[in-house]
Amino acid sequence: MRRVFAALLCLLVVGGLVTPAAAEPISGRQLLLDHPGSYPRLVRVEHSGPGRDGRILASITSRDRRGHFAPIFESVDEGDSFTRVGEVRDPEGAQGMCCGTLYELPQRVGRLRAGTLLWAASYRQHAGPSRQIGIRVWASRDLGRSWRFLAEPVRSHNYDGVWEPEFNVDAGGNLWLHYADETEAPRHAQVLNRLASTDGINWGTKQRTMAISPHRVRPGMPIVRRLPDGRYYFAYEICNYGDRFCDPYFKISPDGANFGDPSAPGTRVATANGRHFQHAQTITLFPGGPNGTRILMVGQIYVGKAGKPLPGNGRTLLANDRLGAGPWYEVPAPVHVNRPYDDWCPNYSSTLLPVDGGANVLEIAADYADGVCKAYFGKGPAR
Repeated sequence: MRRVFAALLCLLVVGGLVTPAAAEPISGRQLLLDHPGSYPRLVRVEHSGPGRDGRILASITSRDRRGHFAPIFESVDEGDSFTRVGEVRDPEGAQGMCCGTLYELPQRVGRLRAGTLLWAASYRQHAGPSRQIGIRVWASRDLGRSWRFLAEPVRSHNYDGVWEPEFNVDAGGNLWLHYADETEAPRHAQVLNRLASTDGINWGTKQRTMAISPHRVRPGMPIVRRLPDGRYYFAYEICNYGDRFCDPYFKISPDGANFGDPSAPGTRVATANGRHFQHAQTITLFPGGPNGTRILMVGQIYVGKAGKPLPGNGRTLLANDRLGAGPWYEVPAPVHVNRPYDDWCPNYSSTLLPVDGGANVLEIAADYADGVCKAYFGKGPAR
């Protein structure tokens, strides 16, 4: 995580919340919440139990007079509209919260049944010079309506942070929490670590996923998706790597538990002519292509080979039909963000999901409106 994100979260405007989505004229995008909103996430609930009928849930980071929290939204019409149905209100949110993730368990883990929703975020970044940032995990068994606290698997031992949690369940049924870790400075400015659990409450010791020398290199923002063949696509950015800013990379894990040599950077994502994203990439798996799986990626800033923003910056997705191999190609983004740049809000860690049987892609992205960071949603063709 870049420190500017944590520092600027405190500038979010305090205000009340409303449920309806209001229309916004830019590219047909709609406002998800008429108050602060950033770092969105989307999941389709489909694993076991009543209500696991393919409805879509979304989360964002927001703030009101009580502090930071995560409102939860639901769509039952494939992303045409959203209704607010719940919230994750951790008491530590009064001291700051960022980088939340939303995940549906695909199978039972301990006493957590398949279909349980997990939420995790980093807390306490505004707790002062003696802060110890922790990643805290919550669970919901009723489609996001109510939440209970599970655990704080990791807490920093110093002022430096632990950020950007991400979950996956491996081939052996273990639950993993991935995160970006700044606490090993000055040897490494940031590394990627992971922890395992068999019940979501008790967690093992951290294991190294990625650490690259020299110390200024910062791998971060992990995203994990299980491929149809049982392997796992592991996406991340690497910042300050050679002459690169924060380019997207990936590896493929055979089992969702092992991710290869931590010092190996993996494969860089770019088009045939070198166009690529800078910063805050996320991916989704989509039907399509010769293997039956298309990977769609969104990132914050879309640039050319030399690293300068392109006319399609804030309006472009990248796609790949070969599970990441070879060059990627451009797809129009359904939500247009006006000239995103290196900042914690515009197009920062946007989220994607296939809808309408794979005919369209749903996107939620953040953008400024009158100086306030807000979340917008929209959908369009995924080709």
